[in-house]
Amino acid sequence: MDKKMSENEELQNLEDENSSTDDSVNRVKHLSGMYKSWFLDYASYVILERAVPGINDGLKPVQRRILHSMNRMEDGRFNKVANIIGHTMQFHPHGDASIGDALVQLGQKEILIDTQGNWGNTLTGDSSAAPRYIEARLSKFAREIVFNPKTTEWTLSYDGRNKEPVSLPVKFPLLLAQGVEGIAVGLASKILPHNFNELIDCSIKYLQGKPFELFPDFLTGGMADVSKYNKGLRGGKVRVRARIKLVDKKTLAITEIPFTTTTVSLIDSIVNANNKGKIKIKKIDDNTAENVEILIHLAANVSPDQTIDALYAFTNCEVSISPNSCVIKEEKPVFEPVDEILRHNTDHTVYLLKRELEIRLGELEDNWHNSSLEKIFIENRIYLRIEECETWECVIKTIDEGLEPFKKILRREVVEDDIVRLTEIKIKRISKFNGFKADEYIKGVESEMEEVKNHLNNLIDYSVNYYKQIKKKYGQNFPRKTELRNFDTIEAAQVAVANQKLYLNREDGFAGTSLKKDEFISECSDIDDVIVFRKDGTFMVTRVSPKFFVGSNVLHIEVFDKNDDRTIYNMIYRDGTRGKYYVKRFGVTSITRDKEYDLSRGTEGTKVVYFTANPNGEAEVVRVNLRPKPRLSKTSFDYDFSEMAIKGRNAKGNILTKHNIKNIVQKEEGISTLGAIDVWYDDTVRRLNTDERGRYIGAFKGEDRILSILSTGEFRLTGYDVSTHFDDDLMYLEKHNPKKIVTAVYYDGEQGKYYVKRFDIPETTQVNKKYFFGSDSKGSKFVMFSVDYLPVIQLEIKTKSGDEYETEVIPMADFIGVKSYRAKGKRLSNKDVKKLKFLDPLPYEEEEEEVKEEVEYEVESPINQDDTGDEVEAEVKAEVEAEVKEEVEAETKVEKQEEAKAEIEVEVKKEVIKEDEPKEVKPKKKADEEESPKKEKSDSKSKDDKKKNDKNSLEGPQMELEF
Repeated sequence: MDKKMSENEELQNLEDENSSTDDSVNRVKHLSGMYKSWFLDYASYVILERAVPGINDGLKPVQRRILHSMNRMEDGRFNKVANIIGHTMQFHPHGDASIGDALVQLGQKEILIDTQGNWGNTLTGDSSAAPRYIEARLSKFAREIVFNPKTTEWTLSYDGRNKEPVSLPVKFPLLLAQGVEGIAVGLASKILPHNFNELIDCSIKYLQGKPFELFPDFLTGGMADVSKYNKGLRGGKVRVRARIKLVDKKTLAITEIPFTTTTVSLIDSIVNANNKGKIKIKKIDDNTAENVEILIHLAANVSPDQTIDALYAFTNCEVSISPNSCVIKEEKPVFEPVDEILRHNTDHTVYLLKRELEIRLGELEDNWHNSSLEKIFIENRIYLRIEECETWECVIKTIDEGLEPFKKILRREVVEDDIVRLTEIKIKRISKFNGFKADEYIKGVESEMEEVKNHLNNLIDYSVNYYKQIKKKYGQNFPRKTELRNFDTIEAAQVAVANQKLYLNREDGFAGTSLKKDEFISECSDIDDVIVFRKDGTFMVTRVSPKFFVGSNVLHIEVFDKNDDRTIYNMIYRDGTRGKYYVKRFGVTSITRDKEYDLSRGTEGTKVVYFTANPNGEAEVVRVNLRPKPRLSKTSFDYDFSEMAIKGRNAKGNILTKHNIKNIVQKEEGISTLGAIDVWYDDTVRRLNTDERGRYIGAFKGEDRILSILSTGEFRLTGYDVSTHFDDDLMYLEKHNPKKIVTAVYYDGEQGKYYVKRFDIPETTQVNKKYFFGSDSKGSKFVMFSVDYLPVIQLEIKTKSGDEYETEVIPMADFIGVKSYRAKGKRLSNKDVKKLKFLDPLPYEEEEEEVKEEVEYEVESPINQDDTGDEVEAEVKAEVEAEVKEEVEAETKVEKQEEAKAEIEVEVKKEVIKEDEPKEVKPKKKADEEESPKKEKSDSKSKDDKKKNDKNSLEGPQMELEF
């Protein structure tokens, strides 16, 4: 028995041990689970409570607590920032540093906080003074828009001692006006600031059911391309540029900088670009104080237009900003486009306005009820009935019974609190009660109640008027500072300064920038491409580097511009070791870097015997000297490249001769066979282009110029290069015509009168220099101008009586002669001028210019084409020529035909042309276009004559140059 009990006890002890072991196992927490739980808690806390703003009020928690603290401290005077920080620490548990930084950032946005002292400079990046030295207070706008305790939802602070707002009742799209940037755990938010007035306009449009668009606006100004803004969502991009002005040919001025940069970082980027050789500058002066002014002094012989483009390409003068619109909505982070944020905020503002109206209506109803009860209580002397009451309950009951006959005229039920309030009326007030004033007061309350009800019934109109009042009151303080425009893409290779020198070692077949002991080729930049042509008819394009292999048989090497479609190459090559000689003209575009291309038929032993590169499509005349051989009477002839059409680089070309060439020399320099360049001006980007974008300016060539007139009273002549920059105050831009007269009107501040002058701008005027044609007197201003030949001005001037105005019309050609732009001009009228304007000009017939006849050539675009058809045609020509020549030698026996056998086919053609008198071949006709065979004049013509005609038709205008 005892043994059995001991066994049971042992089993029980084992069970107890097992159960205690299971409990200890269950109490173990694995590290992975702890990390997962704690990390999610931490990430959620950082996202919701620190880094990402709420969508309702647009504030981060620390910003909300700062504004709440400042509102509690508000007394109309400035408070030390250190004091504000200490007060905010009652609500914010993360220390004074984060509060101080957030407060300074709020102050620098210049919307919610008025500042006093050194708050730093967002332009230069200078930090603010210590918190004990600077002061702040809420702005008038913040006090009106941000706070309303009656519509605020409250919660306990982190320690439970105070109450803080869950969200401030902001009745304005504050989030989009200020912008925000925050980095949380695994999440980031970046919302760009927008213009105050534009946000209000868009809110009004939304309430009125109209479409709207929102684009950012930055305190630093500058220019922005928002074509890829994508409503502020991820994947969008905003390109922001500094505003750079041309002071003179050697000086540039930066007056506005891109958002997210400072003058210090901007200057550092410019210095780095200069050190790397991307740009060439002499020195930089930073005169920035309240406004940005960075003067860049250029090195000698440096183009200011090219430098401006290089600054945008290689420095922080242009930056790309990637927005990421993320907000807290319903306790969760969401990605919302800026237009949706505006809609939500506008709806929330309407809700807050409705709540305020409802609260005000309730207050008015209580006021009306209390005032009515008080009037009844005093006028009907109900207070006298309580003299005999001995208990409080008896007092309440007596007053209630006294009010009973009047309850039907009241708007709500009388409760005990109303009666208690009546018992608290002092005797002094009862004795001075004025029934008439009480009635007037009640009528005023009723009138206001009707107004509030009307606002509630027309809530949208009320909200629109609310926004309009805000704009009228504060809008003038927030003009748009960033100009929106489209930017042209700047090719870095096009604007990079030639900071390297390209050399060539012909023996070893190497080229590069480090071979300084070898043959100098040209200057280049380290991001340029070079094109290399070889004697075997091949070429390649490769990147500039210190040393790269190009082959030992280099024929021509130069810097390559892939966008250049006007450089034409003229080439003569021999096909194989004993083949025919071909001539071709071609351009090079659309290439793959480091790929070998063949300009010939690919026959082994091919050799290029003549080659020129022509930047403007020039076509020279060459003398071809043949190697003497028996029965070859003429050993040289001339060839004009202008008679050869420009084709693709894959074209075989035309046969030049079958005989061996001794040498080829240039006889005459060529002229361009390409037409003038058509130029357009795109006002959206304020740049010239050849892509037919914008307004057509004209066809330019040679020394043609563009005239621009500025609103500052200046004019400037520039070239037609597409890199030319034009000022923001541009008023007129056209192709310059030296015969046109400029009629300019300006107001002379010293004389107080309007003057007019007429002047021409000769071709000898210096290019890229501004000429001022106004008045230097204080208060003077440029008024208007005309480039018509016979302009007419209409004046409205005061009569002698001084009460009325009369109109006077003045033809300018009769009024004043043409003089220099420096001349003072002539006073328009001695009387006071109220208004003046240009009328339609008088009719004028321009003198017709003598137009010299120019040979016009049909030029094919220098692109990769399949010219197999032309090659076959050339071979057919050669075969027909050979057959005709054999038949002529066999059938004719006369001495004249025997001598013709040794002559070149050019002479044969000349005889045929002389006998049959074919139609003249115009140069405009394409080289590969064939003339139709001549009709026979009679049936008696011989078979030989017909063959000669057929041969002539196949040869075309270039056969006299073929051998």
